[in-house]
Formats: sequence, C-alpha cells, structure tokens
Amino acid sequence: MNVDVYALHRAFVQAELRADTGALRELLAEDFRSIGDQGYVLDKAQWIAKFADFAYTALDSSDVEVSAYDRAAVVRYVQRSRSVWQGQAMALTSRASQIWVAQPGGWRLAGLQFSSLPDQPA
Repeated sequence: MNVDVYALHRAFVQAELRADTGALRELLAEDFRSIGDQGYVLDKAQWIAKFADFAYTALDSSDVEVSAYDRAAVVRYVQRSRSVWQGQAMALTSRASQIWVAQPGGWRLAGLQFSSLPDQPA
C-alpha cells in the first residue's frame, strides 16, 4: 500500500471542519454511504448538502488506528465534535469507522459509520 491513510483521514476531518464541499466531493466515492447512530443513511450528495444547515465548530479525533489492506483501509477512531445544526449548538462523542478504497484516480472514502459514546466528564 503506497498511501498515507492517516493523511487521508486528516484531510477528511479538515474538509468537514471547514465545510469544504469541494474537497469532500473529491474525497468521497460516488457510492459513499454514511450510517448514523440511529441507522439513518446518507449518500454522497446528502452528506455534502448537510452543510447548508450544519457546521462544525470543533472536530477532534483520538485513538486513531488503521488496518491497511492491498486496495482498502479501515480507520477506527473516537471523534469529539461541537457543531451547530439549524441554529442549535450540539456536542457529541462518537466511535467512528471509515472505509477507504483505492479507485481509478486515487483513494476515496466509501463508508462512514458512527456510534455515540456516553457523555464523559469534562
């Protein structure tokens, strides 16, 4: 594997934090799917469109681990986020998994899944 999967993960996190929809269009596979905590599914267009009403104010990853394969990689991590959705502030800690795949033209994020973690003392 000749790709820095940690760098791909960081690029995605930065694109999310900046609401950089152009970068997200490049990073996400055409058949990208996100599965949320309660089972809802967003495709690529829906994921990018969420930034019309949603913005991260802070987004941090910890406990990042990568399992790399020939043409795929799985990134597992804990994400702490602060955001604003439709004018309402939110804070969430989740465990997340990203699935990156090698495609013609580069590596793309094909899947993302979140599971909320219990509130932790500050």
